[in-house]
Amino acid sequence: ALAKKANGISGRAGVSLKFALKQIGDRYIFGASGMQYWDCSGLTMRALQVAGVSLPHSAAAQAHYGKYVPLNALKPGDLVFFGSPISHVGIYMGSHRMVHAPRPGSRVKVAEFGMAIGSKRLVAARRF
Repeated sequence: ALAKKANGISGRAGVSLKFALKQIGDRYIFGASGMQYWDCSGLTMRALQVAGVSLPHSAAAQAHYGKYVPLNALKPGDLVFFGSPISHVGIYMGSHRMVHAPRPGSRVKVAEFGMAIGSKRLVAARRF
């Protein structure tokens, strides 16, 4: 159902967003990268992999790939990075929402965010 939210989004952005949305409800486990358990960068790594992009399994490292995106110009499918140093990543859906694997004890979900998620500030975005 939520994967339908990615309909109309073309290219790599649509493929990766649709993949991530299909993982909603899967459990967070640090260091995991699918197919039932994820951490934040494992989810984004695998979502971009199905779209043909190879990324490392680290939020901080992923922030060095793709194209720089100003934080006021986000588009669905962009990776959004949080924390200083960067310690969290999600996939932007539009309308101040992202799909992400939040933290131990939680599950993959859609979250609203402004310029922060919890205590971690939004610091960077990349497009592929």
